[in-house]
Amino acid sequence: MSSTTQNRRSSFTSSTASSLAKAKRLPSSVSLWSSSGKAKRVTTQNVAVKRAPLANLTNQRNASSSSSSSLVQGGSIKVSKTKKEAPARTSITKSTISWNKLPELKSVNSSSVVIPRANSLPRRKDAAPTVASFAVPVHSSIDVSPSKIDGRDVSDVHSIQREITSNLNISDTKEPEGDVCSREIIVELEERVDKIVNIDNIYSDTQLCATYVCDIYKHLRESEEKKRASPDFMDRIQKDINVGMRAILVDWLVEVAEEYRLVPETLYLTVNYLDRYLSGNAMNRQRLQLLGVSCMMIASKYEEICAPQVEEFCYITDNTYLKEEVLQMESAVLNYLKFEMTAPTVKCFLRRFVRAAAHDVQEIPSLQLEYLTNFIAELSLLEYSMLSYPPSLIAASVIFLARFILFPSKKPWNSTLQHYTLYRPSDLCACVKDLHRLCCSSHDSNLPAIRDKYSQHKYKCVAKKHIPPSIPREVFQIN
Repeated sequence: MSSTTQNRRSSFTSSTASSLAKAKRLPSSVSLWSSSGKAKRVTTQNVAVKRAPLANLTNQRNASSSSSSSLVQGGSIKVSKTKKEAPARTSITKSTISWNKLPELKSVNSSSVVIPRANSLPRRKDAAPTVASFAVPVHSSIDVSPSKIDGRDVSDVHSIQREITSNLNISDTKEPEGDVCSREIIVELEERVDKIVNIDNIYSDTQLCATYVCDIYKHLRESEEKKRASPDFMDRIQKDINVGMRAILVDWLVEVAEEYRLVPETLYLTVNYLDRYLSGNAMNRQRLQLLGVSCMMIASKYEEICAPQVEEFCYITDNTYLKEEVLQMESAVLNYLKFEMTAPTVKCFLRRFVRAAAHDVQEIPSLQLEYLTNFIAELSLLEYSMLSYPPSLIAASVIFLARFILFPSKKPWNSTLQHYTLYRPSDLCACVKDLHRLCCSSHDSNLPAIRDKYSQHKYKCVAKKHIPPSIPREVFQIN
């Protein structure tokens, strides 16, 4: 009995030790900005194999360029770091949709139709006892006695002829000359009619809120102007930080959200709180990262089921800021925003617009469409100039561009999307071109967090999709 107990204890101890050994740990520190204004090389210590990279937050890759060297003048902010996992090298075959035409109907051209044996047909009393078979001409006149045909009445023969003709789909009218089928013409006419698809008819799923979803998005469209950041706060308010520092911070926040497996809404709300606070408060560059983690902590409390603790946000910055400093910054943000935490973001509108865009797409391209729209939308978070567009317009433009990339042979906009987004293609032209420029330049960007994230296989490697170098002007024309 004692030996059995010892074995159980030893096995429990070994399994516990192995599970603790596999536990994921938070990363070590990395300097975001050095005192000399140059980025430091990142070193990694206790790393998690499966965690997303928190690497190269200082734009070190292009330190020789004048733009990156002029981002920061002084001060240092430390952030924690995880080991960068090499992206998957497996190449994904591009999926294509073959739009096969309907098979052409073969018309039956027969001068006569052979009727089966007479004993299979209804017989009259005065009919001949046995008749092997006889032929009924279809398109020719009956050159027999007007009253009887082989002992049958003319009316019976005509009724049999009509029945056979209807069963064989033989029409008395001649088909038009050529290879054009009348049914294909009807199908083409039906396809030309761009009908609006109802995406709010699923009442069994309570999360879709089909009963009052229209009222919800009407309210979001009205309130998005009230909860937007100022598009020119860098020029009016901020003196010590610039656009490049904001981009570095947002890129790092993307990695933190991936590190803690936060939902996408948390990331979008974090950037919303960050920009709204910077729109009315001058910020020192030494406290910019403190503002970023404080905004992410507020957004986590709003969106997440199990939000990270304050100590974890302090640790992710290598304890550069104390717990009290994070809490004080949290209080300052909440008071300035007047506790108005519900803000329409690009993700709010994107969730509904994707459903309207995927109604005519198969399952696998539908997943690629969803991931590609998320990739483009997160790229827009890095760009300060995108604050000049409302979130609903950015979401609609993201759908437009994603459909253009995935399905270049189809019109990227239709009546269903125009109905649910309330935007015409001409309204999206400027925003789509800005997003297209971001996608094309993301290959050479020195802020690779978003691109590395969506280059993973679980996101269908949508970041590696081929981006057309230009967008034709014709796609913005109304159908």
